[in-house]
Amino acid sequence: MSIVGPRIYNLFPTLVGPVRDWAGHLPRIQGMGFDWIFLNPIHQPGFSGSLYAVKDPYRLHDALRGGSHESDDELLRRFTGEAGAHGQSVMMDFVINHTSRDALLVDRHPDWYKRGADGDLHRPGAVDPNNTAHVTVWGDLASLDYDRPESRAGLIGYWSDYLRHYIGLGVRGFRCDAAYQVPAEVWKSLIDAAHAVNPEVKFFAETLGCTVEQVRELCGAGFDFLFNSAKWWDFKADWLLDQYEEFRWIAPSIAFPESHDTDRLAAEVGSQDAVRLAAQLKMHYLFAASFSTGVMMPVGFEYGFTRKLDVVRTGPADWEQPKLDLTGFIGAVNAMKAATPALNVEGPQRRVTSPHSPVLGLIRQVDGAALDQPDACAILVLNPDENRPHNLDVGPILAATGGTYEAFEDVTPEAEPLPMKPGAPMMLRPMELRVFRARAARRRPVELHDVEEREWMESIAAGRMTIENVYPELDGGRFAIKRAVGDVMEVWADIYTDGTFVLAASVMYKADGDEAWSEAPMRLHENDRWVGQVPLVRNARYTYSIEAWRDVWESWRADFKKKVDAGMVVDLELVEGRRFVEQALDLNHGDGRAALQAVIERMQALSGREAIDYALSDEPRRVMKQYGERQYKSRYVRELEVYVDRTAGAYSAWFEIFPRSASPDPSRPGNFDDVVNLLPMVRDMGFDVLYFPPIHPIGRAFRKGKNNTLNPGPDDPGVPYAIGAEEGGHDAIDPMIGDFDSFRRLVREAKRHGIEIALDFAVQCSPDHPWVKEHPHWFYWRPDGTIRYAENPPKKYQDIVNVSFYRQSYPDLWYALRDVVLMWCKEGVRIFRVDNPHTKPFPFWEWMIREVQDRYPDALFLAEAFTRPKLMKRLAKVGFTQSYSYFTWRTTKAELTEYLTELTQGESREYMRPNFFANTPDILPPILTQGGRPAHMMRAVLAATLAGVYGLYGPYLLCEAEAYPGKEEYNHSEKYEIRHWDWNKPGNIRDYVTAINRIRRENPALQQFTNLRFYNAFDDNILLYGKMTAAKDNVILIAVNLDPHNGHGGTIEVPLWELGLPDGAHVQVEDLFSGHRFTWIGKFQHVWLDPHRNPAAIWRIAPPGV
Repeated sequence: MSIVGPRIYNLFPTLVGPVRDWAGHLPRIQGMGFDWIFLNPIHQPGFSGSLYAVKDPYRLHDALRGGSHESDDELLRRFTGEAGAHGQSVMMDFVINHTSRDALLVDRHPDWYKRGADGDLHRPGAVDPNNTAHVTVWGDLASLDYDRPESRAGLIGYWSDYLRHYIGLGVRGFRCDAAYQVPAEVWKSLIDAAHAVNPEVKFFAETLGCTVEQVRELCGAGFDFLFNSAKWWDFKADWLLDQYEEFRWIAPSIAFPESHDTDRLAAEVGSQDAVRLAAQLKMHYLFAASFSTGVMMPVGFEYGFTRKLDVVRTGPADWEQPKLDLTGFIGAVNAMKAATPALNVEGPQRRVTSPHSPVLGLIRQVDGAALDQPDACAILVLNPDENRPHNLDVGPILAATGGTYEAFEDVTPEAEPLPMKPGAPMMLRPMELRVFRARAARRRPVELHDVEEREWMESIAAGRMTIENVYPELDGGRFAIKRAVGDVMEVWADIYTDGTFVLAASVMYKADGDEAWSEAPMRLHENDRWVGQVPLVRNARYTYSIEAWRDVWESWRADFKKKVDAGMVVDLELVEGRRFVEQALDLNHGDGRAALQAVIERMQALSGREAIDYALSDEPRRVMKQYGERQYKSRYVRELEVYVDRTAGAYSAWFEIFPRSASPDPSRPGNFDDVVNLLPMVRDMGFDVLYFPPIHPIGRAFRKGKNNTLNPGPDDPGVPYAIGAEEGGHDAIDPMIGDFDSFRRLVREAKRHGIEIALDFAVQCSPDHPWVKEHPHWFYWRPDGTIRYAENPPKKYQDIVNVSFYRQSYPDLWYALRDVVLMWCKEGVRIFRVDNPHTKPFPFWEWMIREVQDRYPDALFLAEAFTRPKLMKRLAKVGFTQSYSYFTWRTTKAELTEYLTELTQGESREYMRPNFFANTPDILPPILTQGGRPAHMMRAVLAATLAGVYGLYGPYLLCEAEAYPGKEEYNHSEKYEIRHWDWNKPGNIRDYVTAINRIRRENPALQQFTNLRFYNAFDDNILLYGKMTAAKDNVILIAVNLDPHNGHGGTIEVPLWELGLPDGAHVQVEDLFSGHRFTWIGKFQHVWLDPHRNPAAIWRIAPPGV
């Protein structure tokens, strides 16, 4: 059963008159698709007449009785029944923080009220957040006292009776006014009391105008919904998205375009221009309905009412003549909202456009949704500019969805649908908001087809068009290149033929499972070099090739025009041209026949100059381009492949921990449930991949002790890479850290927090592995009958034995290893870090990765191969999504510049993605050992901003850097013993890493890799580099002090030329660590970087015109 967020209509009681008249509004409310009706206080008010100054909560307001002879309860019970018949639940305002000063309760229980120093009833007040010196005190109100136990107990009983009474009259919800002014424990007691009567009753907390801390205090009270502050957002600042993320962990929220407490939006906009008024009201309602789980709208909004709802004076006479009628639009919006799951839950929501972009893009997802769940994502794009249209590049937005979805459908009510396709800018009119709903990617099996054999001569003759020097093409098409969802792949080729024909060409492409080919037209760039662009919208393997042909019409037209320009007689040429169209008609048996016939008839009917002008006009040119014969059509000799990974393949942040070290209690080892408790910390730091070393049972034979000793103690847990014991092998879990139930629980919770679990796939066994007994022929045995353990001289791994991939173990071992990975995929894991893949056969990896990705296209594989460059590149070619790199040991300016230039500008950029781990359990580089905390901060910035994918091994956050004597390895390494980490240890850099990940997340330029460029910094200790988006709407410049011991300063060269600016231009700059904004004048600026305070600076440069 799908979840549908509340769609609330605020029926302001005194505006619509007596209760008997309320039912007349129900058909209109039902027609607009609202399923809740909210009533402001309907009770008898005190002397001030304010609805919120209640005197008797059991008696109706006199204005609402309307002279009826029925009792108050009968009137209300009839209305709730009528509302229910129209599909609407009724919600009442629940005001319990104060009463009127002349309330009946004051006389009956004067000791339930707060008192001032003079003993008088306390008057509540509020401080203006914009002017703390201005305090409003409500003289008609008296504050109830929930601080004293005696009065609290009495009040809880009193209000519990109130709730039971009105629930009995059919009320199904309560809006809790100023909920933050009443203790959470009180709310919990009241909500529990209501649920004892009817568990389906809902409670809505009104928390507007209070602090974040006050809202947090309501967590756990039992509220179903909160009201948010979307009405006041300028569509630019970060505060609303921060509030959304903060509050969604407390309760789902409800947005509104206006309320009884605000001015009418129509009054703010002005009602003189009906078109402008309608556009504003529509956009704000559509945004409110799309931004949050629920939406609320006050009566009259649909008609553009301008009079503010007044809790004292508003009456039926204030009903206005409609200025417009939005009932149909609002009904369509509410229907769209109800049909779009992502708009009905408070899942992750984030901005996916650049902070300086004139267009706002938001992505909403269902929390923890399965990768193949349909409709689990929605995208909102808005142009808040009231005066100008703006274009939007949708490629980065699609990339932000992670490639899970095949397409996005424009479901914006009353609007012609717009396509969402990379490479095709989307133009948004002023104040235009569009809503797109995801369609889940198809998971269709791959069908393989044999290439039809052809005779030799026929194949040669068919290749009249030369297509060569195709780029990208990896090793003659032997391997697939790599891209990510949202990319636009440029395909280049030299295309030419004999003679002077005019040619045409297209890139032909299709994704796995597609039956028909799509085509992207190519254009002549220069000197027979052609280029075409292919939008990549799916996480799938694509096949592509190139077709070229003689364009008979353009060839004829070019010669014809030359003869016309030369004044020659062209009667025969006109006949020839018409025959080309007739030949196209003979070949066409589809949609083009009518258009071709029309061209023929037109050419037959005209003569002289009219016939010439028509033959050279755009109409026959357009028709023949689409339906003309593709003469001598040739196809490139190879079908090439590009594997399009989901976004996490190219952009993600990894965090590595050992589950057995996750326990907060030093007296016991950690387990998966302990890891669950760490997920909020990992999430808040901005990591989206949590990676574990092997989690399988650990062998006991030759078990290693602390620091790799050969004499383990009875409590030593062993090395996780010595996989296999009597409890099982690669398909089992070490009982010390959990079982499959707890693992599945961890995976579910991680998804809920926006985190993926990555597992280590290590093809190695302990001597106790079940395979040793079940399949002894899979292993190497020595002449004396003992099994050969692993060695990498001089290193010895007595606790590990390796398998043989060929001989008697082929193919059974290959299948077994593949099935292990498929099993973990079935358990919800899609990311695998593969240990030492360079020591296993490359053909195995190519086969195994293809087998897995054919079934799970979203599977990612990271190669942990610190080896020779050619081997690392080969592993990337055979299918590994990412690779560890030499970054760990590149520390100088020259080393980093040379290495990163090779990775980002060389051929390997097409297929090799580095994952910049700053440390690992195996590797503690000297720069960290010697550089302390400044080095950890500096290297974190480098890893996170140079690469799209980077990772940190847990102790990095604590600046742990004690090396084992004589080795680049941690002393007391977690590989050999259980550690207990204090993540709040003084000197930690958690906040710094959190800031880095936030900066990465908020700036699309940092989510790419091959856009890296180095710039001049006139100090060898300062590395200056930058990244910018293709649209140049997100420009990031980074300076890093590579010396962790000393401060350095110097002149840097700001790349103004990249922005088309002169050397002396002014640019607006924001320091993304401090938030400080300032202006740079000219391309030469000075920077000072202190390794202890600011080892790095990250600046965002506003694009020209912003």
